[in-house]
Amino acid sequence: MNYKVIDREAYYRSGAYRRFTEDCRCSVSMTARIDVTRLAEYSKKTDSKFYINFLYILSKVLNSRDDYKMDYWYNTDKLVCYDVINPTHYVFHEDTQTCTPVYSEYCEDYDTFYKNALRDTEKAKETREFGLDDENHPNWFDASYISWLSYDSLNVELPDGYLYFPPIVTWGKYRKEGENLMMPVTVRLNHAIADGFLVANVFRLLEQEIKAFTGVS
Repeated sequence: MNYKVIDREAYYRSGAYRRFTEDCRCSVSMTARIDVTRLAEYSKKTDSKFYINFLYILSKVLNSRDDYKMDYWYNTDKLVCYDVINPTHYVFHEDTQTCTPVYSEYCEDYDTFYKNALRDTEKAKETREFGLDDENHPNWFDASYISWLSYDSLNVELPDGYLYFPPIVTWGKYRKEGENLMMPVTVRLNHAIADGFLVANVFRLLEQEIKAFTGVS
């Protein structure tokens, strides 16, 4: 795990950072539907899993900008930016109706990421333990798939005043709207390190990367 310590006085969002860590601690959560028509078609054509393909694209997007790789270390009072953040996703067990966290390291090479994420997912199916290990996985973000519902709104609540900076991203079932398949995605970021533009930018980048990934000009 590599990182850099951010000088909070020189930080380009220093004013907003002070405001939303000292006076008004809060987060920003936004839900929107993105067009995944081409990604669904690509996944079917290549006999690959849509879920892992989207997880790869999401990981690539969140690693494309330092704002999405920030963290606050309580024990040393440091603002840091990781070189890479990795997705913590989940396996749902139908028999127990519980989830097991899956740790998959991000790799820019798609084939490597796909192979490893598939292996990680299959391995997680063998256990029923919740098994979150935040202490040994500091540079990880939460990626949750709600497979039972194509929802319109979702909020992730954290304790008031808790400076939690890693992204929390949730997505649901896609549904047909006209000729396209639209999928709800929810992005939660702490307001100290992200404003409305940076949250909305995740959705814009997701659609751009889906086009690039599927070869659509």
